[in-house]
Amino acid sequence: MPSSAPPLGPEVLALDCAAETARIAGFIVATLRSFNKRGVVLGLSGGVDSSVCAALAVQALGAKRVFGLLMPERDSSLASRSLGAQVAQQLGIEYAVEDLAPALEAIGCYRWRDDAVRALLPDYTLEWKIKLAISGGLQGGINHFQLVAQSPDGALHQVRLPLRQYLQIVAATNHKQRLRKTLEYFHADRLNYAVIGTPNRLEYDQGFFVKNGDGSADLKPIAHLYKTQVYALARHLGLPEAVCTAVPTTDTYSLPQGQDEFYFALPWQQTDLALWAKNHGRSAAELAAALNISEQQAEAVLADIDAKRRTARYLHARPVLVEPIDNDTLEEPTR
Repeated sequence: MPSSAPPLGPEVLALDCAAETARIAGFIVATLRSFNKRGVVLGLSGGVDSSVCAALAVQALGAKRVFGLLMPERDSSLASRSLGAQVAQQLGIEYAVEDLAPALEAIGCYRWRDDAVRALLPDYTLEWKIKLAISGGLQGGINHFQLVAQSPDGALHQVRLPLRQYLQIVAATNHKQRLRKTLEYFHADRLNYAVIGTPNRLEYDQGFFVKNGDGSADLKPIAHLYKTQVYALARHLGLPEAVCTAVPTTDTYSLPQGQDEFYFALPWQQTDLALWAKNHGRSAAELAAALNISEQQAEAVLADIDAKRRTARYLHARPVLVEPIDNDTLEEPTR
């Protein structure tokens, strides 16, 4: 470590929240001007990322030019809907509630998912609750997924997911993110607004989004910020305490599921620091000391970051053309 480098700890993620708020607000205004749009639409999940994006948009544009969408479905938490509405009301923005369950039912989201689950757990019924859990990365192995299911009597069942069933469950549940984005763009077209995407840096870098789902947007105002910094902005912007202390969840499966157990090798605070260390060339030994894990585990975490970046290349990729289109009037779209 260079003598001038700061010690590896939470302090490296400190943020001047007032300056960053002003910078992002200016970015939002300039981006809308370049797109010739009047305001912004975004989905409100009740989580910290969408809440901060909504608050930043209000800072930039005023409440009357921000429209929020609450989009619950069969498996989403009632608490998420309630908190999303609370944020919208506190910010003074107009919002609508769109129940996705009938449309998801019609296109087979639940049926395809349940067929895959039943192939592994024949006794599975609609009364069961399920989630997926990742394992392997922290130990230096290949990431794989477990299906975790709770039967009506409270018993937990866990089985390793074969590739076929894993892909089918993920493909089916990705309908949820893609349908939400369809509704966001409907309202954006209706209002002549742009769509805000809400990933933080950890999610954007590591590919924790659905292509043409929550990965699709016209502008992404917090994609450069680590999750720790987004939480700091939430407090600075005066968002509800429940938002400022919320544990990140996927809100996709019927069993409660943290982002760390579904996708990341560590809780977000530690993964944030690991990603910062990776981006700034810090060693596995430094990371191990900062996270109180073994050096071997730290090496596995850094390797897992690289592995997820390789997967994320496809998610970030623009459509591939046979040959370049050389036209100065065409600009690359914002991902």
